[in-house]
Amino acid sequence: MSTDIETARKLFSKDLIDAAIRIGMIAVLVILCFRIFAPFAGMMMGALILAVAFYPLHQSISKRMGDKDGRAATLIVVVGILIIGGPMVMLGASFTDNIFSGYASLESASLTIPAPPDFVAGWPLIGGRLHGAWAAAANNLPAFLVQYQEQLKGLAGWVLSTAAGTAGTLLLFLATLAVSGIMMAYGKSGTQAIHRILSKVAGPAKGPKMQVLSTATVRSVATGVIGVAFIQALLLGAGFMFAGIPAAGVFAVLILIAGIMQIPAALFSLPAIAFVWMSGDASTAMNVVLSVYLLVASLADNVLKPMLLGRGVDAPMPVILIGALGGMIVSGFMGLFIGAVLLAVGYQIFMEWVDDVEPSSDTAAIQSGAGGQPLAGSE
Repeated sequence: MSTDIETARKLFSKDLIDAAIRIGMIAVLVILCFRIFAPFAGMMMGALILAVAFYPLHQSISKRMGDKDGRAATLIVVVGILIIGGPMVMLGASFTDNIFSGYASLESASLTIPAPPDFVAGWPLIGGRLHGAWAAAANNLPAFLVQYQEQLKGLAGWVLSTAAGTAGTLLLFLATLAVSGIMMAYGKSGTQAIHRILSKVAGPAKGPKMQVLSTATVRSVATGVIGVAFIQALLLGAGFMFAGIPAAGVFAVLILIAGIMQIPAALFSLPAIAFVWMSGDASTAMNVVLSVYLLVASLADNVLKPMLLGRGVDAPMPVILIGALGGMIVSGFMGLFIGAVLLAVGYQIFMEWVDDVEPSSDTAAIQSGAGGQPLAGSE
């Protein structure tokens, strides 16, 4: 009997050592692969999101070209670079110049801040404090900077680092768009690979459902929310530049964030139109053209949202906003796009898991009340 126990201990010890070695080797391999892939993770994730969002358009173009997936992907990438790349470069250069010139004015104590409008004090929750801080900065900026030195120091560092990395962000976006074209060209095999991966992770029954949910959420958020806000920011930002409005790049970024928050772009376009007419630097005909363009661009979301937002699953707007702002804080402007989509996908998958509960007799009893009687107010 003791011999059998000793033999079992040796076998168990040998199996345990073998399992520990295998797990350790797998862990080392995973860590090394992660460290190698980490520098490209943001770009690959952004490219995957763009590829999923543009894939229906790619398939439509490919069918018209005789099922030439590579040519269709190349056409989308080239057109995207021509249409998006030019305005992005101009607005990026304007944003960088505005930030650094503003910082230089702040350092030389030549920066002036206008007094806040009276209606700001009436804003709920933050109106009073915002109006007070704004008025203090307008009346005595050096004293305001000294008072809030610690709070402004981190914010100024982040803004300056973001402005300094604008050129890199633009190049990264263009590279991401190019990589998304490669993914679209191999979209069929990629879809099958993702199907196999999710089926392995979540099971053959839930894997395909998770794939459909994730794809629908990516397309809904990337095109219907981020895409609309991005297009509107480009249109208005380019209009601001042509109209000669100061800090056009900064306003374009604010319009992008406001679009994600579902704040009307008219809050920016109407003051811009007033500036165009008050400045008097152009002819009446040019002022009319610029005013019409800015007004139409500010209302473009009313046309784009019904076309794009209706596709897929609508994620709650606070989730998208938190993802966008958190992603921008962590990874800059590319993170704004990636963070919103990833958090929305994670939220949808989590809620799908929460709702995937088999009804039980206890649940039915709670819903119907004790003794099978309806709960008060349920009728």
